Amino acid sequence: MSQDEHRQIAKFYDEIYYHEIKSTVSHPSCHALQLIKRLHLAPGDRLLDVACGAGSWLAAVAQHGADISGIDISERAIDACQRRLPEGVFFLGIAEQLPFDSHSFDIVTCLGSLEHFLDQPAALREMARVAKPNAKLVILVPNAGFPTYRFGIYRGTQQQTVRETIRSLDEWRKMLEEAGLEITDRWKDLHVLSRSWIVRPPFYMVPLRLFQALALTIWPLSWQYQVYHLCRIR
Repeated sequence: MSQDEHRQIAKFYDEIYYHEIKSTVSHPSCHALQLIKRLHLAPGDRLLDVACGAGSWLAAVAQHGADISGIDISERAIDACQRRLPEGVFFLGIAEQLPFDSHSFDIVTCLGSLEHFLDQPAALREMARVAKPNAKLVILVPNAGFPTYRFGIYRGTQQQTVRETIRSLDEWRKMLEEAGLEITDRWKDLHVLSRSWIVRPPFYMVPLRLFQALALTIWPLSWQYQVYHLCRIR
């Protein structure tokens, strides 16, 4: 892991991934509301989102009274967060070196981002460090057992051009445990059950995306594309 590698990744997110970033306030998605309910989020809870992007998830929890903090490698993303959520605390930086005191947060989330970090075990250890002893940690990661990935139909997201590692659920479990975390629950990510995800370019993929969205509701957890891991400090 080097500063040059991180600079190249930051450049990708600033110039490509977040090229048309939006910082406007929008209504929380139903999937964000479901996660808030599952976490029993309470007003005054301190929540850190690692790789917070433009702040959509943080905006949802802020509306429910949480004290929000975020960090991201993209300067454009952090600028968008600061405009969108002036009450939040935001840092430009990497997940492997979190600029927060130990035992600071009631909830730490990292949603669909761990697989893109250069040193994933180090990032997890940092999340465990800044979490309070009784904190909840929520990690959303892709699963190598996803059928279309196993069969070579799906090869990864746009971010694979810089960094993306898709592991099996057993491999993710081992990594989480080695970072000092214990998995207390796992569940399916069903955010694809939305019209905006299914009906989008390229339109020739709409039938496949529709099939995938419906199939995920009945497939076992071991076949899911993305899986939530709720953890606590061991």
